[in-house]
Amino acid sequence: MLPKICLLRKTGEFDRVYRQGRRLHGKGFSLIFAANAMEHNRLGISVQKKTGRAVDRNRIKRIIRESFRLHRDSFPVKSDIVLTVRPGFSLGSPADVLAAVTGLMQKTGQLD
Repeated sequence: MLPKICLLRKTGEFDRVYRQGRRLHGKGFSLIFAANAMEHNRLGISVQKKTGRAVDRNRIKRIIRESFRLHRDSFPVKSDIVLTVRPGFSLGSPADVLAAVTGLMQKTGQLD
């Protein structure tokens, strides 16, 4: 289970990342990240209602959280990260999410 200190939970935290963050766009999702003053990275997930039913949206969030929990070093370090999901997001496992995020970051030069 992912500890709550590793999650963005307040509106102000999300707003700060949206205002100050760097945006990377993938197929069906966007990754927005901004540096934080903590020793660890934190994750926030935003899924549009257009994506599907509540059951589908919650499944997507569970998959993204599990990918983050298992591979935190593959995400931007010492950052607050918001992963926004749009309709058309079709990744069904934590490994798929990890591959999409690392591929996006390597393509833009954020990950070596």
